[in-house]
Amino acid sequence: MSGRVSYENGRAAEARVAAHYASDGYAILARRWRGKAGEIDLVVERDGEVVFVEVKASSSLTKAAIALTERQIRRIYASAAQFIGFLPTGQETPSRFDVALVDGTGRLELLPNAIMP
Repeated sequence: MSGRVSYENGRAAEARVAAHYASDGYAILARRWRGKAGEIDLVVERDGEVVFVEVKASSSLTKAAIALTERQIRRIYASAAQFIGFLPTGQETPSRFDVALVDGTGRLELLPNAIMP
C-alpha cells in the first residue's frame, strides 16, 4: 500500500472507532493526541474512566493485531502518563488501554484492557 493510501485507511479506521465509542456513550477527549513520547490514536472518557485506544487497521483482524509492537506499547504508556498529568486527578485517574482492530471491510473488534501496564 502506498503511504497516502495507508494514511487514509488509518484515518478512516480511527473515525470508525471514534464513532463506535461515541455511540456507546463515551466522550471523545482527543484524536491523534501527540505527547513527547509519541501519539495516542484516540482518548475517550466515560464515568470518570479515561480510555487510551490504539487503532490498528489492516486487511485482516489478525494482521491488524500482530502489527502492535512492544516499542509502540512503551510509547503509548509514556504518552498516556503525560496526558493524565494534565488532568485534575492526575495519576489517580482511572484508566485503561484498549486496542481496536479494523479489517479491510471495516469490521471492528474492540479489545478492552488489551494492553496492561
